Amino acid sequence: MSAVTKLSYLGFNVADFSQWNTILFDILGLEVRKDSPAGQTQLRMDSQHHRFTFFESDHNSTAYIGWEVDNIDQFNALYQHLQTMGIGVELASDSEKEARQVLELMKFRGPDNVAMEVCFAPFKDNQPYEPSCTRFGGFVTGDQGLGHILYCHSDMKEALAFYRDALGMRISDYIHWDEARATFLHCNPRHHTLAICNPCFGTGAGELNHFMVQAENIDDVGQAYDRVAELDVPLVLTLGKHTNDKMTSFYMITPSGFAIEYGFGGAEIHNDAEWEVALYNAPKIWGHNLVG
Repeated sequence: MSAVTKLSYLGFNVADFSQWNTILFDILGLEVRKDSPAGQTQLRMDSQHHRFTFFESDHNSTAYIGWEVDNIDQFNALYQHLQTMGIGVELASDSEKEARQVLELMKFRGPDNVAMEVCFAPFKDNQPYEPSCTRFGGFVTGDQGLGHILYCHSDMKEALAFYRDALGMRISDYIHWDEARATFLHCNPRHHTLAICNPCFGTGAGELNHFMVQAENIDDVGQAYDRVAELDVPLVLTLGKHTNDKMTSFYMITPSGFAIEYGFGGAEIHNDAEWEVALYNAPKIWGHNLVG
């Protein structure tokens, strides 16, 4: 079956990029591309040309989600598959491919009209990633992609069918707690590249709740957690450990209102036939206390 294989990049519209400096550079250590186009700031976290693009805007919103496939045959098959399903998929123009710095690109809308793209062969930079703050290691990317995202959707049944049938994702497990009903899906060894949830805890339908980036070294997370306190960066959840993916992480609130999870040690799924899909009644083993 045609399927995406990783989360490749994310785009955001921001009213004031300067408000992001502390989180992106002092805490996460991302690198600004000095050749970012006018009106944009492109950020690196590994060998890929860029993983994040922030667009100057008069409002804050998610501009797009960029998925990835591993080869041109997968790209062509997925394009035909989405067409057959009646999804309004379009092949991108040369200028759009150049803007994303990818060889091939398609665009379409997901559940609740979320803007999505699928690329093949994002360009690799011949210069190493240079972190903007002290790090003990890099980020876990490679065949696991950028990290993961959590979106809220108005119709969970419809959304789950889209991500499974259109994009080929596979269920990892579920967590039901308080008012939340979350489903976790994977498309590579990362426990989940996508989580979907009913609108809850202030996140509306079609809105991003958070994205996650994963450190190679627990000390990077610990050091970042110290800097959060020193620099008075607002938290959503304190340091803690999840029940399902066993990630040790904390959540920061961004100027756009969604959160960034920064963690270490997430579980991996290497064999779907041996993986046990479970239902959890809480998202945490310890910590992850709500702030505010």
